[in-house]
Amino acid sequence: MSDPVRLLLADDHPVVRAGLRAVLDTEPGFRVVAEAARAEDAVRIAATEPLDVVLMDLQFGPGRMHGAEATAAIAGREGAPRVLVLTTYDSEADILAAVEAGASGYLLKDAPPEELAAAVRTAAAGRSALAPAVAHRLMGRMRAPGEALSRRELEVLRLVGDGLSNLQISKELFLSQATVKSHLVHIYAKLGVDSRTSAVAAATARGMLRR
Repeated sequence: MSDPVRLLLADDHPVVRAGLRAVLDTEPGFRVVAEAARAEDAVRIAATEPLDVVLMDLQFGPGRMHGAEATAAIAGREGAPRVLVLTTYDSEADILAAVEAGASGYLLKDAPPEELAAAVRTAAAGRSALAPAVAHRLMGRMRAPGEALSRRELEVLRLVGDGLSNLQISKELFLSQATVKSHLVHIYAKLGVDSRTSAVAAATARGMLRR
């Protein structure tokens, strides 16, 4: 008999973790080794416990480490477990942040149990596990690269949507104001808009930013 897939559940909602554990405990070949209510705890546990897959949420509350940051911290270590992002968000900004951080997969929380189990097994085997909606978004970017916003452009536009000025954005992202303005020019051109408000609205409507 092969060894079980050892799992860490990282989510700040106890009910979500309990639900995941209930589903995964019924699957043959899975063993939930630990749980983490904070991304920081997930990074620490992943560095000390023998694990195969980390199921990682993206949001852990105000002021907490983001799931993509934790993913990068975990995936960057030699012999690290695979990270499977499990979230409610399917925006391009979230997907790109997770994939570029080193996530092996990206699944939405409304996925049926059998899809979750299959994604965990796929990630544990070292392959990519993407929800159909996520794969569709990434394919859309590949088909129309001239219209796709880069990761940095999405970061700038997200902060615009949060109400930050160019000066505040430059400080947040450690960029010059001229660089921020240049990103905005490119964003406007790609989205076919001429204002900050219109850019945020267009990107949100197209699923690039969270609604």
